[in-house]
Amino acid sequence: MSDDIIDVGPDPRADGLKTWGWVSYVLHVIVAIGAVVPGAQPSLALLLLALVIDLVKKGDAEGTWQASHFSWRIRSVMWAGFWYLVTSPLWFFFVLPGMLAWAVVSIWFLYRIVRGMVAMNDAKAVNA
Repeated sequence: MSDDIIDVGPDPRADGLKTWGWVSYVLHVIVAIGAVVPGAQPSLALLLLALVIDLVKKGDAEGTWQASHFSWRIRSVMWAGFWYLVTSPLWFFFVLPGMLAWAVVSIWFLYRIVRGMVAMNDAKAVNA
């Protein structure tokens, strides 16, 4: 026999992880757009649901290109949450700077989610 590489077809594990990744990205993008668009405030429950999906499925993705996406989304949520907390006192003392700070965090979060979605669509790992 030869040492040729045999194409065994699609990897069901990879397809399942990609499906979970898309579910998470869609939930994140709904929250991210809602944070940027005035008056459109989606539930915090959507963000928490997406975060739980990522935390639960992250271990299944180890060793695959999708692992970077699970870490990417988790880090995005954690950093956004951190910056929202850090800038929240601005709302109590100076409303306009608070609004501007939260707008910047929200736009940054939306950018991260869209950047991850583009990479996942191209079947590529997302780099920090």
